[in-house]
Amino acid sequence: QVQLNESGGGSAQSGGSLRLSCVASGSGGTGDRHCMAWFPQGSGKEREFVSYSLSDGVIRYADSVNGRFTISQDKDKNTLYLDMNDVTPDDTGTYYCAAREISHSCSRMSSWYPSWGQGTQVTVSS
Repeated sequence: QVQLNESGGGSAQSGGSLRLSCVASGSGGTGDRHCMAWFPQGSGKEREFVSYSLSDGVIRYADSVNGRFTISQDKDKNTLYLDMNDVTPDDTGTYYCAAREISHSCSRMSSWYPSWGQGTQVTVSS
């Protein structure tokens, strides 16, 4: 199974920006035909979908972040990014990177992903 390691979390004020990174290693990295996604988890809440990126270029966002967040992959570096712009306090949480290898599709369901990182904390103040 691929190992995922997130970084880039931190603190920001409302309207600010952050960039999260997720490096995939082991099991050939993400390789071809994979799906990677971001799931934040607020305090006392379930992990919720914000965005996924399929290896063939298909990208989807949750309505709450559409137009503010941008997901991208650098396949040479086996790295997934999440550029967070115009953040709000509602974006606060631990952001987890998830992956499923050898897949032609993605899912908004957290239970669909077998590989997870340890998470990186994002705190947005008003």
